Amino acid sequence: MTLEEFSAGEPKTERMDNVGDALEEVLSKALSQRTITVGVYEAAKLLNVDPDNVVLCLLAADEDDDRDVALQIHFTLIQAFCCENDINILRVSNPGRLAKLLLLETDASPGASEGAEQPPDLHCVLVTNPHSSQWKDPALSQLICFCRESRYMDQWVPVINLPER
Repeated sequence: MTLEEFSAGEPKTERMDNVGDALEEVLSKALSQRTITVGVYEAAKLLNVDPDNVVLCLLAADEDDDRDVALQIHFTLIQAFCCENDINILRVSNPGRLAKLLLLETDASPGASEGAEQPPDLHCVLVTNPHSSQWKDPALSQLICFCRESRYMDQWVPVINLPER
């Protein structure tokens, strides 16, 4: 899909919905292929060891996280690294929906103990390219095209709002 085909004649909200759908599909396939890394620390370790294999970086934050200075510093460093290494970046504005997509949402039952595990760190999610085969995925191509188009418009980290279902 070319840049012109992707953006020609589509209203912005429809295009954003299509990008959200494509992201859901990419995450679903990456989960089944076990090519997802979750967490700021885990992502930093992978980026340090094998940046050439990362095809997509998601930074997830809600409004409360936007006021977390330490998290914003992490995001800035990850963004700079991704830009330097030609890794596509998207910012996801609703981490709760991302947790549902990644099957990581923990439903606390009323009788759950107070010493329960902390929820996983979803602030950074990396999708890597599987070694076994060429990953020619139309949804991934759509996301890459969207990221490229956003960079052409000087929006280096486009924000995606995953639709609630």
